[in-house]
Amino acid sequence: MKKIVSLVIITMLLTFTLSRPEVFAAPQAAPVQKAININTANLEQLESLPGIGPVSAQRIIDYRAKNGSFKSVEQLVEVKGIGEKSLEKFRELVAVK
Repeated sequence: MKKIVSLVIITMLLTFTLSRPEVFAAPQAAPVQKAININTANLEQLESLPGIGPVSAQRIIDYRAKNGSFKSVEQLVEVKGIGEKSLEKFRELVAVK
């Protein structure tokens, strides 16, 4: 009786597993996000960065308009409200081109 129950359970598990191909699928790689150019990014693109809301995004645009293009990503700390900790949240997602 134990053998029959075990066989039924194993059969059910195999049936369930084999009917779900995603169980054997290789994990999908995370989509590669293209770095946002802080010298050309619009408000919406800047807001997509972690920790950047509409006010900070507008300050980046205003800073850029007043002072010209950013020479480096690190220069973002000169924008009011963006410090080193904020910059670390999105440093890898931005670039200067």
